[in-house]
Amino acid sequence: MSLTDRDLAIAAAEAGAAVVRARYGTALDRFDKSPSDFATAADLEAEQAILDVLRTARPGDAVSGEESGHTGAADAERTWLVDPLCGTLNYAARTTLVAVNVALRTGSDVTVGVSADPFAEELFWTDGEDAYVRREGVDEKLTPSAESRLVDVNLDPPFPNGPAFRAVELLADEAFAARFRPRVVSTTLAVAWVAAGRRAAYVTDGHLRDSVHFASGIALCQAAGCVVTGLQGQPLHTGVGGLLVAADQATHAALLTLVGNQFPPDAG
Repeated sequence: MSLTDRDLAIAAAEAGAAVVRARYGTALDRFDKSPSDFATAADLEAEQAILDVLRTARPGDAVSGEESGHTGAADAERTWLVDPLCGTLNYAARTTLVAVNVALRTGSDVTVGVSADPFAEELFWTDGEDAYVRREGVDEKLTPSAESRLVDVNLDPPFPNGPAFRAVELLADEAFAARFRPRVVSTTLAVAWVAAGRRAAYVTDGHLRDSVHFASGIALCQAAGCVVTGLQGQPLHTGVGGLLVAADQATHAALLTLVGNQFPPDAG
């Protein structure tokens, strides 16, 4: 009996997470991807474990992997988006804040998304309609909440809207500090945490269409009922881009004002 897409994504993410746990703290070769970015042997091995699961079950699907690039037809109806270790720098520094992300884009929509926390052994998943966290085989529905007032801000490049918009400037804004408390986790696990009620919001710059890093987290937040837009409140992947996801409308509106204060009046 073949796995559903949801169960396949979960199995693939679990395979990647198992590698990430097993390789943690071991000597890891590094492979430079740019002057400021690198992969480790754990990234490559985790991605291979994920791809083995996906290709065995769905050999006709395309795959876009963080480390291996795109395989399959460029215009494929079904494309798996794979980020085997989101938070490589954290991991290499022996910090356990990382995620394993697996998502399926069908047509123009992400229909399945999984973000696995290898060390908490939690799986955040959505089938495009509902969103859950799985612990020890038990699924609990995700419920967003702004109660913590914690807002995660992504300070990692690229910053396509700089110098007009700089996410780091939110941290020095007195209006931000009066209402929120900043966090910088440096992994898209924090996006899943908005869906789970562990963060009030998340803010990042960047062009995120078909992003292997963000596709799962965005899908989780949308299915959980978060407010999910671009940086100026526009539909995702339009205008200036970026991501502003919040647990509720009031939090989103407050952050939209703070972000908007940085943009010139004619930006967008």
